[in-house]
Amino acid sequence: MAFKLLTNIEKEVTCPICLDLLKEPLSLDCGHSFCKACITEENKESVTSQGRKSSSCPVCQIAFCSGELRPNWHVANIVERLQEVKMSSEEEQKRNLCERHEEKLVLFCKKDGKVICWVCERSQEHRGHQTVPMEEVVQEHQEKLQTALQKLREEQQEEKMLEATLKEERTSLKNQIQNEKRCVQAQFKKLKTILENEELRIVQQLESEEKAILDTLAATELELVQQSQLMRDLVSELEHRLQGSTADMLQDVNHIIERSKNLSLKKQNMFFKEQRKVSRIADLKVIIEAFGEIMKESSMTDREREADSH
Repeated sequence: MAFKLLTNIEKEVTCPICLDLLKEPLSLDCGHSFCKACITEENKESVTSQGRKSSSCPVCQIAFCSGELRPNWHVANIVERLQEVKMSSEEEQKRNLCERHEEKLVLFCKKDGKVICWVCERSQEHRGHQTVPMEEVVQEHQEKLQTALQKLREEQQEEKMLEATLKEERTSLKNQIQNEKRCVQAQFKKLKTILENEELRIVQQLESEEKAILDTLAATELELVQQSQLMRDLVSELEHRLQGSTADMLQDVNHIIERSKNLSLKKQNMFFKEQRKVSRIADLKVIIEAFGEIMKESSMTDREREADSH
């Protein structure tokens, strides 16, 4: 019935002039349609031979003018769909024919799992193989294919779930690492502030100590200069007495002797250098080395820690 229907539709969209499917169909008021090239050529020959400005429909002979020809898009669409159906039908027929013998594929070779024609069954390739009509194995193999399809769909679903899990895990790990990164940056910022403040405190303490030591040294130096001057004056006076007359030497001799006894170089307590031997640098080195070991330990992976323990 479908073939008959297609045949009837094909007749309706066939050009009466070239007897082929309509191409760029043009229709007349009388309802007949023709290929654009066919009716144009027909109209040209009619005008040339009869010398008239009008032509007649090749089917019903009703007169028309060239201006009455109009495109029939509806018929054009029907022709296009009909061509698609015919092409699909031809391809279907080709698929049902043996490529080698061009015979209809009606048998199924169980050994090779192939659809074959009756000529193939008698060929050397399939001779002696068990063959059955296709209809007998359709349901069996349809069930097998359905089972295989179901299995693949389940695996496909499992794969989607795994993909979703991996995506979720990736997002979770990414967020975790980002949080740890922010935490580390914040802790190092605090550590940097602590170190900077400690550096400032120690430097200020050293500067205060330096000032105090220098002030003390300056005062000691001034006292030493004053003592040195008194000593020079006393030495000069004693030399003068010894070089002068007896009366000059003995005049107030007890007083000058007492002065010489009382005047002695006061040795300052030079303890600053000894005190400075105790430096903060050694303590800082120990702290830095300990901090370095902590950083090294925190940066090691579990595998590296295990290897290091052995």
